Amino acid sequence: MAGFFKALLATDRQIRVFCAGRLIHPVSLQLFGLAGGYDGFWVDAEHAGVSNEQITMASLVGRACQMGSFVRMPVTNYAAVTQALESGTDGVMAAQVNSAAEAEKFVTWCKFAPRGMRGLNTQGADANFTHKTQIELAHDANQDHFVAIQIETLGALEEADAIAAIDDVDLLFIGPADLSQSLGVLGQPEHEKVWNAIDRVASACRKHGKAWGIVPASPSFADRCVEKGCRMVTYGSDVMALRLGIQAVKNMYASHFEK
Repeated sequence: MAGFFKALLATDRQIRVFCAGRLIHPVSLQLFGLAGGYDGFWVDAEHAGVSNEQITMASLVGRACQMGSFVRMPVTNYAAVTQALESGTDGVMAAQVNSAAEAEKFVTWCKFAPRGMRGLNTQGADANFTHKTQIELAHDANQDHFVAIQIETLGALEEADAIAAIDDVDLLFIGPADLSQSLGVLGQPEHEKVWNAIDRVASACRKHGKAWGIVPASPSFADRCVEKGCRMVTYGSDVMALRLGIQAVKNMYASHFEK
């Protein structure tokens, strides 16, 4: 689904996603798809040991369920970026970015010339496995692939305006857990310092015509972020869904689980 997230961002509606990390499997992804309402998901290659084969499978299942996908990863390995894009995912998101310079470097890893210097190879899914020419691949990939930058360090927060101004950065994504840690209020996502930081990112995005997203700490947290202009909200994860599902089953049979 070429340009999936970029097309959604061109509209004015909310984009609803979930996180797929430690339980990446065709069944878990399909269950989210069958639940309805989700536009897509992001694969967590920062905290979970995710293989290219899993990314390939996840992107295929996502497309079959009419959901887009992108991969979150640290800015430590150029090859991981191009491998993810060649696996068929719709885009990538950089985690633990510390500056606008790092964000710019990540963008150049994602784009072919003249914007970047991504290695040119037509054997991946984004070139339809050699069915596209090199010129077609470079044009289509530069146009369609989605690029997000996480704002969760003090450096990224300080340079949020400069990051939002970077061409081909489509979205700034706030990580409130790590951001609270960076701000000295670990585990307190509702702290005033965190909300001030969120306002700072939201302002930078408005100024440069960019969207922003977040992993909300609660439903009321999500409500407040949407009121502030948040476009992409992460509603749960595979692990959270399983944990809450197990609890729901236990609640159904509560008398059978009494001590």
